Amino acid sequence: QVQLVESGGGLVQPGGSLRLSCATSVRSFTIYVMGWYRQAPGKQRELVASITGGDSTNYEGSVKGRFTISIDNAKNTVYLQMNSLEPEDTAVYYCNAQRLYSRDNYWGQGTQVTVSS
Repeated sequence: QVQLVESGGGLVQPGGSLRLSCATSVRSFTIYVMGWYRQAPGKQRELVASITGGDSTNYEGSVKGRFTISIDNAKNTVYLQMNSLEPEDTAVYYCNAQRLYSRDNYWGQGTQVTVSS
């Protein structure tokens, strides 16, 4: 069982930045796809960014160039640096861990990000 705990959400003005953190109990990121998803009111949950095997990253089109996913192996923590935030980025952001070649899939509880003036 993998534990995921998100933090770092909040209220920020358009153009501002936030860094989300996902503290995990993952022992080896090389065998996981770690992802950040978001779900806005009335919309489906969508993948924002992912990192596979600890180093291969992928981003949803609207966040490319603005968001960066990274891992601190020493802290067992996954980050999502979000810059140039837009009102459309408002959502609950979830951390996800998918073990490679397995059905093992885990979710955090989510953290709210609100972009508004």
